[in-house]
Amino acid sequence: VVTHRSSYAKLLLIDNASTDGSVDYVRKHYPDVDIVELKENKGFTGGYNDAIHLIRTNYIVFLNNDVRVTTGWTDSLIRFMDAHPEVAAVQPKIRSQREEDKFEYSGAAGGYLDALCYPYCRGRVFDHVEVDHGQYDDESEIFWTSGAAMMMKTELFIKVGGFDADFFAHQEEIDLCWRLKNLGYASAYVPQSVVYHLGASTLRSEHPRKTYLNLRNNWFMMCKNEVLGRLYWMLPCRLVLDLVFVLKLLLSGQPSNGVAVLKALGNAVFAMKKLPGKREELTFLKKRLSAGSPNKQGRSRLLLPWAAFVMKRYTFEKLHP
Repeated sequence: VVTHRSSYAKLLLIDNASTDGSVDYVRKHYPDVDIVELKENKGFTGGYNDAIHLIRTNYIVFLNNDVRVTTGWTDSLIRFMDAHPEVAAVQPKIRSQREEDKFEYSGAAGGYLDALCYPYCRGRVFDHVEVDHGQYDDESEIFWTSGAAMMMKTELFIKVGGFDADFFAHQEEIDLCWRLKNLGYASAYVPQSVVYHLGASTLRSEHPRKTYLNLRNNWFMMCKNEVLGRLYWMLPCRLVLDLVFVLKLLLSGQPSNGVAVLKALGNAVFAMKKLPGKREELTFLKKRLSAGSPNKQGRSRLLLPWAAFVMKRYTFEKLHP
C-alpha cells in the first residue's frame, strides 16, 4: 500500500485493539502512516465508523488488511468517480492472492443481488469462482461494492450514517450500498484498477462464526431495505431455503455450521424489534438526501439457488446470457 500510494493519498491505519504487535511494527517501519488506536474491537463496522470523523477528503477507500494493491489502482477509481457524480461507490477488479488468475470470492468483478437477497458477483456464484480471462473488463454499474476494497464519497458515507454497527462484520457494505441505491445513487466496477485479496484471513471460510455473521446480517439487510410488500412472500421462502441449508450442513458433517445457521435465524428474528426504527431512518434519509428514484441496477429477478444448484449455472455469463 505504501509503495503504490499516489502522491495525493493519505494513509490511515485503524487498529481494532489488536494484540499482535502490528501497531508497533507500523510505527517503526512506516512512521508516515497515521494510526487510530481503538480501545476495543468494534469489528469492521464500528472500527470505520469511529475513525471516519478524522477523514476530510472527498473520497475514502476502505481497504482490508489482507489486500495487495497495484500501481495506479486509486487513480482509475478517482477518474471514474470524478466523471460520474451519480456514483456513490466504486470497486476495483478483485483477484485472488492465492490463485492470481482467478477472481476472489469477496467482490470479484462487482456485486449483484438476486430476488431473495442472495448476493453473488460477476466472476463468483456461491462458492464457484471463475478464472479471469478478460470476460468482465468493461466498466459497469453493479448493485454493491466489496468492503475489501471500495472507494466512496466521504460526505455521503457520513450523511447516511456509515456502516450499520449492528452488523459488526460481513455484508455491511451491501447494506450500505443498498441504502444509497434506495436514495437514487449508483455503485460501479472499474476493471482498470486491480487488487489481490487473500480472503478468509481473519476467519476461515468454513468457520461457524463467519457462517453465523453472513446469514444473520443477510437477514438484517433484507428486512431493513427491501420493499415491505415483497417481504411477505420473501421471508417464508428464505426460511425454508435456509432450513434446507441447515440440513445440507448436517448431512455433510458440519454440525457446528448447522447450529450457527440456526443461531443466526434466531438472532435475526429476535432483532426484528429494531426493524421499525431502522426503516424509519431510511424513510427520513429519502426525504433529506434523495438523489432520485431508487436505483435497481444490479438487482436481478433470478432465484439463485434454483439457477445454480438445479439448473447448474455457475457462471455469471450463464446466469445472464
